[in-house]
Amino acid sequence: MNNYEIIGKVKLDMTHYNGKDVYSDGDVENDILAYCKQGCIQEALLNDTRWPVFYHLSPIRENLLNWFPFQSNATVLEIGMGCGAITGALCKSVSQVEGVEISPRRAEIAAWRHKNCENLIIHVGNLNDMNITKKFDYVTLIGVLEYAGSFTHTSDPYKDFLQACRQYLKPGGQLIIAIENKFGLKYWSGAREDHTGKIFDGITGYKDNDKVRTFSKPELEKLLNDSGFYNLEWYYPFPDYKLPHRVYSDEYLPTAGVFEDKHFIYYDMERYVLFNEADAMNEIVTSGLFDMFSNSFLVYCSNGEKE
Repeated sequence: MNNYEIIGKVKLDMTHYNGKDVYSDGDVENDILAYCKQGCIQEALLNDTRWPVFYHLSPIRENLLNWFPFQSNATVLEIGMGCGAITGALCKSVSQVEGVEISPRRAEIAAWRHKNCENLIIHVGNLNDMNITKKFDYVTLIGVLEYAGSFTHTSDPYKDFLQACRQYLKPGGQLIIAIENKFGLKYWSGAREDHTGKIFDGITGYKDNDKVRTFSKPELEKLLNDSGFYNLEWYYPFPDYKLPHRVYSDEYLPTAGVFEDKHFIYYDMERYVLFNEADAMNEIVTSGLFDMFSNSFLVYCSNGEKE
């Protein structure tokens, strides 16, 4: 039986919600929901200094994709939409967006935040439990792939999850992935791994964790190819995909000396600073290794045959 709620012009599909809220930043999300219901996001950003508020509501998040020339008649499946940080940019760019979010509270936040988007449908629940038969021009995984080990219970969850994503794409459709680089410069300098909170955890291979994983550029390229995705276009959000101020590419790489100390400010966790990241990154750029040490990747890849 279908179970829908309507929030503004947004349809919230609760049909596949199993009653469990398995992913959350805690009670602060109740405040974020209240800000969205009251329409006071800008005031919240000015007055509430908590990291989850800034992270989920900052308009900087949209910089990740708001530059991309989507076809206006395209359709998008946004898997793991969270609180809708990227959703607004997608709704402005394409004809239809369908979001999937495992957390009902985050889905509700996204619905209230974008209540005027008549081209938005949100499905609440685990994608693996849904029967979405529609094919899309784009599927997005923004900060999602790294958690495949937590919600895809197979012997090879990352490959299996990516292969499952292919069924939602039209022939020639594109998968869009944003994910941390496990060899990102900040992790060598002393930043904690974003998902486990442990220093050097990704660099040393996630020895005590099989539920979350990020990848180096060669590892991610092989994983995508093995999963049936080819013709990869690589972009490098800076300082990372979460709050990108710039998006570099293989055709537009940073020049030597461009980075300064002010460009390496992180807000999310306390961390060590073992060396000057600006100096190190300028040396990396000079050596032609920026793509290997970028903190995050943004990858566009095609579903189908290699060109």
